[in-house]
Amino acid sequence: MAKYYLSKSTYLRGLQCEKSLYLYKHRYDLKDEITEAQQAIFTQGTSVGVLAHQLFAGGVNCEPEKFYEYHQALLNTQTALRQGASVLYEAAFSFNGVFVYADILVEDVDGWKVYEVKSSTSVKDTNIQDASLQAYVITNSGIALKDISIVHINNGYVRQGPIEIDQLFTKTSIWHAAQEWLPTMPHQIERLKKVIDGGQIPEKPIGVHCFSPYACDFMGYCWKEVPKDAVFDIHNLRINKKFELYDQGIVLIKDIPEDAPLTEKQLMQVTGVKNNTSHIDKKNISVFLEALKGPLYFLDFETIAPAVPLFDNSRPYQQLPFQYSLHIQLDDQSYGHREFLAETDGRDPREDFIKQLITDCGNSGDIIVYNQGFEQSKIENLIIDFPSFKEPLQRIIDRLKDLMVPFQKGWLYVSEMKGSYSIKYVLPALVPNLSYDDLSIKEGASASGVFLSMAAGLFEGDFDQTRKDLLAYCKMDTWAMVEILRVMRSKVG
Repeated sequence: MAKYYLSKSTYLRGLQCEKSLYLYKHRYDLKDEITEAQQAIFTQGTSVGVLAHQLFAGGVNCEPEKFYEYHQALLNTQTALRQGASVLYEAAFSFNGVFVYADILVEDVDGWKVYEVKSSTSVKDTNIQDASLQAYVITNSGIALKDISIVHINNGYVRQGPIEIDQLFTKTSIWHAAQEWLPTMPHQIERLKKVIDGGQIPEKPIGVHCFSPYACDFMGYCWKEVPKDAVFDIHNLRINKKFELYDQGIVLIKDIPEDAPLTEKQLMQVTGVKNNTSHIDKKNISVFLEALKGPLYFLDFETIAPAVPLFDNSRPYQQLPFQYSLHIQLDDQSYGHREFLAETDGRDPREDFIKQLITDCGNSGDIIVYNQGFEQSKIENLIIDFPSFKEPLQRIIDRLKDLMVPFQKGWLYVSEMKGSYSIKYVLPALVPNLSYDDLSIKEGASASGVFLSMAAGLFEGDFDQTRKDLLAYCKMDTWAMVEILRVMRSKVG
């Protein structure tokens, strides 16, 4: 049986980094674990690909029972072609040690055409590169291709009723762009084969390529020698600037020279690391605190952004709130709690979300959020989509106060924040005894991914326990704000 060195994904991996390709082929055990958020993205991409088959209905699916049964996939494809199929899904081809699946292969009056499906909203350079590899392999397998297109999501589509497949997707031909890549294919393929057969891990230092065009999934291995408080921890410094320092031998933040071209906030972080110092602007913090009007509410949203709209009057990748947590200050020592978590029965959760939010937020008192732009923009979108609730939702917007401001402006800074004003850094720095570590769901991307898989009918875990986990995570976000505000008050009290 023929040896398959490369696929589309491993070819692109090799173009990005030869070391990553070698590790993937020979030391897969060193690969970083896939997070729940990443898995949700992969799952969504797969479901988008299957849905796109409806653009060319009635085709023959050549996919084998198991993805890696390559020989069977080739046999299925040859059988379908021999029997005169004009539409094939997951058609398999191999040439020169490269194996590819074509999402959709169609023969029309012009000849054979490939449609490669992506869940993105535009065509990227990497899409052209992997589609070009497809064209190279398929053409050399005896299929005279006339065109190759990227099928991607049309983010201007608004769902009204059943999904309109022709409106959801956009077909963009990249045939001419692919012709520019085709002459490079034989050389690159042979080069990457030699990497795979090299017998040892290639010498490749870390660099900007670790992040571009994709974040590498072997960073846990390749970056394991990078120490704590390295220059890569400088917040909001461009990655190429970080590597300029690193390549000069400046590895640790404490070794950064005094005249380094950094912003005021970056210098604050560097100084904090060097001298273990903190910064407290008591005047501005006091003004911020004194402006708060009780009773205080602490609010946090979670959203999903499905590629394929789940509900009427929604667009691809529109962020839809499905959950909130709300802590309410009853007196100086006690807090009430309200929460909302949408059902996953196919109904649009937004109207129920709105009604309960209006009720739970009461009529007076500031509503504290962390990163006001997020919650405010989501409420503004709800006003657009549900204008009958405009007045009470606008009143909620008018009451919002952003707890992130004192940290964003640098009024309160300790070195443990690592230059970030994200709540995931601020909380452990100011309230070290309060942690997300014991929660099953620890960050927003995972919460979004898990709920989206539940709403889309793709979730295979324990529904009841996962709903409890979602509630616990969101509740922690608002309690974290309560505790952060308490610490802020103690700093100026």
